Amino acid sequence: MSAHCQVTGRTPGFGKSVSHSHVRTNRRWDPNIQRKTYYLPSEGRRITLRVSAKGIKIIDRDGIEAVVARIRARDGSGGPGGGSARHHRRARGRRNTHRGRV
Repeated sequence: MSAHCQVTGRTPGFGKSVSHSHVRTNRRWDPNIQRKTYYLPSEGRRITLRVSAKGIKIIDRDGIEAVVARIRARDGSGGPGGGSARHHRRARGRRNTHRGRV
């Protein structure tokens, strides 16, 4: 399960932990992701979003209808959870980039 907020787009930050002896080890700072279910009155159904704590505050401030409209406009899909084909095209293009190299 990826640590990615559907509202703000926040993703993990990467860096190093530095011990007392200055040994550096890789670590990541994950956003505070929560699964929240919201009711959409315009569609008469519930949707489940994976949102960060800041995303929850944005939904409280702007309203779920406005936030879902922004998500749909940004993703170009039918809505949260309704994936789009562009992700598959992008992944397929990346997979083939290293095949011709020596």
